[in-house]
Amino acid sequence: MPNRDPAKLTKVSLSLPFGMGKAEWESDPAERKAAWALYVELITRVAVQKPEGEFWLYREALSSLYSLFDSTRGILREGGPTLGGTRNSVGGIAMAVLNVGLRPFLSKWHPVLLAWESKRGEQIGVWEHESNWPEAERFRSEMEALRSELRLYAKALATMCGITVS
Repeated sequence: MPNRDPAKLTKVSLSLPFGMGKAEWESDPAERKAAWALYVELITRVAVQKPEGEFWLYREALSSLYSLFDSTRGILREGGPTLGGTRNSVGGIAMAVLNVGLRPFLSKWHPVLLAWESKRGEQIGVWEHESNWPEAERFRSEMEALRSELRLYAKALATMCGITVS
């Protein structure tokens, strides 16, 4: 399916992640630009792109997710108040994703992984130690559920930009 012309985009309906429901979004050039920047930050991370095989570190996944806070804040700060803080604005949606979706996941898993990491002896490599983490299966399962919600967010951002993704 060809991309829509963003210049002709006026109003779109969005399905939002994390139980936020649906929203109608009015096209605005500043918000489209911010949506694109947020989209690029999101789709280039483990947040949406599942690592291949078994060779990925949980710490790297958490760090990548956490860095979305800094990049999102930067994009919203740079865009200013025109990005809005209402439910149907790029700013409002982005802040809700951070606070409703990412923050609870990171608040739960960061200290659990940190406690496991503190038990690693000097003679054991990081990957080997993480591969023996008793919580690994539960973490992966919850990470996949989070990734599914973040894909929905990425799709909403793409819609705001006027691009079509599968």
